Amino acid sequence: QVQLVQSGGGLVQAGGSLRLSCAASGRTASSITMGWFRQAPGQERAYVGSITTSGLTTDYADSVKGRFTISRDNAKNTVFLQMNGLKPEDTAVYYCAAKFGPVHAVPVLYDYWGQGTQVTVSS
Repeated sequence: QVQLVQSGGGLVQAGGSLRLSCAASGRTASSITMGWFRQAPGQERAYVGSITTSGLTTDYADSVKGRFTISRDNAKNTVFLQMNGLKPEDTAVYYCAAKFGPVHAVPVLYDYWGQGTQVTVSS
């Protein structure tokens, strides 16, 4: 079992920045891909990006490329989502997720989920 605990989020003005954290505990010795997703009211949960166990390979949705950055601190079993140039359309509940094996952009392929954190971007 893998447990994911998120922190960060909040209210920010358009153009501002936020950093989300996701700390993993439990069975994390094997290769784990960490993903970020978001869900706005009335919308389906959408892929934001992901990072491999090594932290050397990242993948991003087109909507956030150039603005969001995912990083990983394996010593602390923590992944980060640095969000710059935030837009009102980025407003959503953000979730981190984990799966064993390769990167996927589909939410149902992830086995473990954080509790979610609200990000609100005002204009």
